[in-house]
Amino acid sequence: MPQIRYSFLDQTYGPDMKKTIHKIVEMIIFASLLIVSLSTKADFDWMSVNLDNDLFFETDNGYTNGLYVSLFETGESSQTTPSSDFWVTPLLWSMSKDQKRSAVNAYMIGQTMITPSDINEAEPGPNEIPYSALLAFTNSYVTFDGFVADQVSTTVGIIGPAALGEEIQKVVHEILGADEPLGWGTQLKNELVFQFSRSRAQRRWVSDSGDFDLIQNTELSLGTISSYVSAGVTMRYGKGLENSYVTTLFSNSRIINPSAINRGWYIYARMQGGYLFNQIFTDGNTFRDSPSIDYEQTFVELSIGVAYSWDNYSFSFAMADANILQTGTEEETLENLTQYGTLSIAWRF
Repeated sequence: MPQIRYSFLDQTYGPDMKKTIHKIVEMIIFASLLIVSLSTKADFDWMSVNLDNDLFFETDNGYTNGLYVSLFETGESSQTTPSSDFWVTPLLWSMSKDQKRSAVNAYMIGQTMITPSDINEAEPGPNEIPYSALLAFTNSYVTFDGFVADQVSTTVGIIGPAALGEEIQKVVHEILGADEPLGWGTQLKNELVFQFSRSRAQRRWVSDSGDFDLIQNTELSLGTISSYVSAGVTMRYGKGLENSYVTTLFSNSRIINPSAINRGWYIYARMQGGYLFNQIFTDGNTFRDSPSIDYEQTFVELSIGVAYSWDNYSFSFAMADANILQTGTEEETLENLTQYGTLSIAWRF
């Protein structure tokens, strides 16, 4: 990509920071071009921005930040059922062939950032979560009816310096006047990564009034990013619940939080448990030596949140803790990796 110059940088920042900002701007341009290229091939109806951050728990380490931008093709504008993209072709055999089902095609671009407990140390201790950043693209395809929704998704990305975690965190910390993270030189090495996922949401129970419902979620994921099996339940109370249960499928892939639509709203509590076979953020690089830590592979996650929609917009916020089963030194090491607040804003085109 050609070098880009900004006159205000020459007056405000030194050479290292200017180089960092150039990298970030180029990444933003690349992501924007990818979104534009996708938009020429599909009729997108919705867009969302999802932010995860541990500052909601008043910390700045572990799963320290996640920023994800998503586009949704629902068929609202074109009056046609969206078809799947080639990204999810390997998983389509597992989907229902019922032509009467509705469908959603979703595309997400996002960055995940992980840091140890003390960012002021240039050499994190052997029991610390390693520095890592993931830059990834996910395509998800969902088919659904009134009570059952099925999803397949494919994620491809890169972990390591090429994901620009160091550059972005340093720029943000300089702007905010926060401590400079010193240990990014020890981060996981560059590695192309992937993940395939298959999940289902079933609306198992609805109250007579329609104000309460219970959703069962199951998921199987396989890949170098992580591999796991999980099952959980979500209890909701609110209005317009029948229109939005499908969105509970998107939360694990960080496409969006469980969201309300069509002027609905609800509060919810979700509990999910499962077994984690591998996870690159804690296991380290797949094919080379790198920092890693031990962790409890059985997990239970609890999240509580609220979702509200009006006109062409939707807002949701939740607090999540996937560290319920951790004990002793594992709890001290991993609690900030698995505790975060998450905020989503979505709007209809």
